[in-house]
Amino acid sequence: MKAGIVVFPGINRERDMAIALAQSAGAPPRMVWHKETDLAGLDLVVIPGGFSFGDYLRCGAMAAHSPVMRAVHEHAARGGYVLGVCNGFQILVEAGLLPGALLRNASLRFLSMDCHMRVERADTVFTARYQRGQTFRAVMAHGDGNYFADDATLDRLEGENLVAFRYATPEGDVTAAANRNGSARSIAGLFSPNLRVLGLMPHPEDLVDPLMGGTDGKPLFDAIAAA
Repeated sequence: MKAGIVVFPGINRERDMAIALAQSAGAPPRMVWHKETDLAGLDLVVIPGGFSFGDYLRCGAMAAHSPVMRAVHEHAARGGYVLGVCNGFQILVEAGLLPGALLRNASLRFLSMDCHMRVERADTVFTARYQRGQTFRAVMAHGDGNYFADDATLDRLEGENLVAFRYATPEGDVTAAANRNGSARSIAGLFSPNLRVLGLMPHPEDLVDPLMGGTDGKPLFDAIAAA
């Protein structure tokens, strides 16, 4: 697998993502500066977390207009895979690659804590190493992770089975208490209609080695590399 990580000013999770990708793929990913437009040869483009452009305007709004995002659109259109985590999810939404919006957390506080996500489907390149209904631990670190979309969009996402993950208890129950940021229908991650773009708020790359405190996120990267 040949992977590239897009780096914007203010992004700060590119090294964590590189460790996770290299561990599963056996080769270091390429760092792609946001002004580059050549993504030729890459199987996977990753937009990591952080605070692109200082999160001015709306989170991800400025990054969505960087030159590289035109290339990311083209990469996805020709069948390439795209993964956006945290600020990367926000950027994918702002760029129109995924629907909806990420609003301030319902508590109006920055959340930095573990959470659990329930896998809603396991028949994709990203989730093939999980089981449907399985829960796994990931790390929250965001102030604007409250997923919002209108009812028609939410119904379409549900009807087309495009919800990737939901916030849940460790036992897999979707509850208000487990949905700490207040996301609509407890949505933690989404697929594009062709299942080649995935955006999610929690950080699976933070749990890929026992030295990090667990390996719950590793199956996601192993699945991508295997595909």
